[in-house]
Amino acid sequence: MKIRVGHLYPDYLNIYADRGNIAVLAQRAAWRGHELEISLLGMDDPIPPGDHDLLYVGGGQDREQLLVASNLAAKADQLVESVERGAALLAVCGGYQLLGRGYRGFHGQDMPGVGLFPLETVAGERRMIGDVLLECELESGRKRTLAGFENHAGRTRLDAGAVPLGRVVAGFGNDGRSGFEGCRVGRAVGTYLHGPLLPRNPWLADWLLGQALAHRLGGAPELEPLPDDLEAAAHEVASARARARGGRF
Repeated sequence: MKIRVGHLYPDYLNIYADRGNIAVLAQRAAWRGHELEISLLGMDDPIPPGDHDLLYVGGGQDREQLLVASNLAAKADQLVESVERGAALLAVCGGYQLLGRGYRGFHGQDMPGVGLFPLETVAGERRMIGDVLLECELESGRKRTLAGFENHAGRTRLDAGAVPLGRVVAGFGNDGRSGFEGCRVGRAVGTYLHGPLLPRNPWLADWLLGQALAHRLGGAPELEPLPDDLEAAAHEVASARARARGGRF
C-alpha cells in the first residue's frame, strides 16, 4: 500500500540530518511491503486536507524559520484540517515551534504560527544543548523511552491541559523548567529531539506509520515486528549518554 507523505519546506527546514527521519519511515514501510509516496511541499504548494496520510516538518535556524513562517501560517487551516481528519504528523524543533501559535526569535522577530499545538515559544538568552531522554506513553498503559539530541534557544510553554510528548528523564525539554518535552494533538507529534530522531527510536517510527495507515484504512493495522538489534543498540548508547548528563530542569 502507498503511504502518502507530505514533506513541508525540505529546502529550508532540513537542519541536523533530520531528513533521515523520512529515510527511516520509507525503509521500515518497505520492509513490510508498503511504499512511501513523498510529495515535497514548498512555498507555492497547498496542503489539501485528505491528500496526505503523514505530514513532516523538519527543523531550521531562526533565519530559515523566518523565511517560511508567514507562508506556513497562511496554510494553517489546511494543515489543521488535515490533522483533524486523521492525518499523522511529525514536527521537529523549528517545525515544532512554528506549529504552535507563534515564535519570537532570538533577535526579537515575531513569527506567526499555525496554531495546531496549544503552545507558544520565545527564544531565551542561553541555548539548551545535549542528549535528552524522555519517558512517553502514546498508547495507554505502555510507557517507552525516546532518546535524542536537543539544541534550541526556544522556551516552549504549553497551555494548561496540553498533552506533552513525554516527561523529561534527562535533558532540558521544552523550557528547562517544566519537566515536559514536546506536545501531542491526536496523531500529531511535535518535539525538539534531533539527531535524527527515528533511527534510534524505531518504535516511534512504527507508531507514526501505524497512524498514517489508520488514516488511509480507517483503523490502525498490526505492523509486523522487525529485527531492531542495531536500532536498540543505538537507543541504548544515546540513553546512556543522556542519563550520564542527568536532569537539567
